Amino acid sequence: MRTYACTLRTCSGILRRRLAEENQVNARNSEADCSTASASSTVNRQMLHSSSTRADPAETRFDRDYYRRYYFNPRTAVISRAEMRARARLIAAYTLHIGLPVRRILDAGCGTGALRRTLLRHLPRSTYVGLETSEYLCQRYGWEHGCVETYRPEAPFDLVVCYDVLQYLDDRQSGSAIANLARLCRGALYFTVLTRQDWLHNCDRKRTDADVHLRSAAWYRARLRRGFREIGAGFWIARHAPLTIWELETTGR
Repeated sequence: MRTYACTLRTCSGILRRRLAEENQVNARNSEADCSTASASSTVNRQMLHSSSTRADPAETRFDRDYYRRYYFNPRTAVISRAEMRARARLIAAYTLHIGLPVRRILDAGCGTGALRRTLLRHLPRSTYVGLETSEYLCQRYGWEHGCVETYRPEAPFDLVVCYDVLQYLDDRQSGSAIANLARLCRGALYFTVLTRQDWLHNCDRKRTDADVHLRSAAWYRARLRRGFREIGAGFWIARHAPLTIWELETTGR
């Protein structure tokens, strides 16, 4: 479920200086404070939710109106079909590169299933499971209804995709979801999420859902590394997976 779009607009000199000052402050903060905004943030504090903020239930929040705005209306959509096809080709190509036989794919928080068709085209021997909390999407597309943090299938998956989902969960839920991803994945994980830096520097805020929990990349990496080796570009390999990865094709951790 993607929630932000990249933009090529550059910051002004004043904003860059302010952000640099903020980064220096954030660097001194402990990891426990990563889920809240710093006092020097140049972003409206209402858009930097603390970890205690509870989002609306998925059944009501992620309804038809939400998807009309962020997915179906091309004037306000946060993703494009071309972008999602390219992303799916990248994911499939990496599994082929490392020699991972993909038979089961889990798209955790699959949204409209924008990755499904291209993944199955390039990984034709695999089956696809779309997991969603939105009852609207489950009724419309036939996805499996469930939550990333509590999903317990009969067998793990060779490839797990969790694409821009965890910013909608608070710290406790997000931590549980990451731990569960390690149980669900026996091969490769593709993981992205909107971070505080992405909100400040990278996203198009006119198309981005601001009602999220913004945390640092370090917060996610610290938890993901308990069960995965980081490759880069969003790819992680399960630590127990019997795969040979060349040293310079990883981040070294």
